[in-house]
Amino acid sequence: MHQNRKITFFVPSQVHVLDLNGPIQVFYEANEYGAHYDLTFCSLRPEVASSAGLYFSKLQHFSKIKLNAGDYLFLPGAGMEYLTSREFKNETLFLKWVKLNHDNGVNVCSVCTGSFIMAEAGLLKNKPATTHWKRVKELKLAYPEIQIKKDTLFTHDDGIYTSAGITSGIDLSLAIVEEHYGPLFAHKVSRELVVYYRRSGNHTQDSIYLNYRNHIQQEIHSVQDWLVENLDKKFTIAQLAEMVRMSPRNLTRAFKKAAGLTINGYVKKLRLEEIKILSHNTEMKSTTIAQRIGYSGTRQLRRIKKH
Repeated sequence: MHQNRKITFFVPSQVHVLDLNGPIQVFYEANEYGAHYDLTFCSLRPEVASSAGLYFSKLQHFSKIKLNAGDYLFLPGAGMEYLTSREFKNETLFLKWVKLNHDNGVNVCSVCTGSFIMAEAGLLKNKPATTHWKRVKELKLAYPEIQIKKDTLFTHDDGIYTSAGITSGIDLSLAIVEEHYGPLFAHKVSRELVVYYRRSGNHTQDSIYLNYRNHIQQEIHSVQDWLVENLDKKFTIAQLAEMVRMSPRNLTRAFKKAAGLTINGYVKKLRLEEIKILSHNTEMKSTTIAQRIGYSGTRQLRRIKKH
């Protein structure tokens, strides 16, 4: 049984709306699929205006929020004029609260220029971190002991997550969902959001559900989605081609060009992954596993396991 995790979003003045709403939507959609995230929101004052002029109201004061080890605190980006102001840097109680939460085992995550909040709280000293590409030099100049990572979507070290500009907060949030519920679950959430889940170079877990999808061909994505969800069904290349209104020849050629391997090669990798997952259930018979991956008997199962 999955535990409930609290995800608290701090809403600073001049917050960038997508930095905030992108991650919120990821965890909201994850809950729709059966995840257990408790979303809460806080700020320095009950009402704040975003950088675009949209107001947020009825926000709890940060001091009222109680987080436990394993929970998450998100710090979205905001206008640099505010983040570098004396007004913000004088919010010492808040900055101490952020650091205390991390010291107590809370995961702290920044989106875009939220890394400046994290740095001001003293969390990024000698730590890897990233931020919006326009603000990399500024972050390094203001906090020279940070190990800046320029060409990555997000970093993770010792309960500290930082992500690059704007939409990379979605990638970070999907990676967190994957940590909790697995790559297939994260894939389903990303599909619901109609975004392609791009993993960071620092994210080393290999996953057939996420690899081979670093392309923008919607027809190929559709075929891959169908194969993932219908591995137990018989199919022909002609049937797949008809689904996406392509000729079998064009689909075969386009799939290999986009995904980097053939359709049959992709299906083989899907089957091997499913075998690995199902084999953890010691009560599941080989005949059942074979059926789940589209085989009529165990001979094919034994053959594919040898490769």
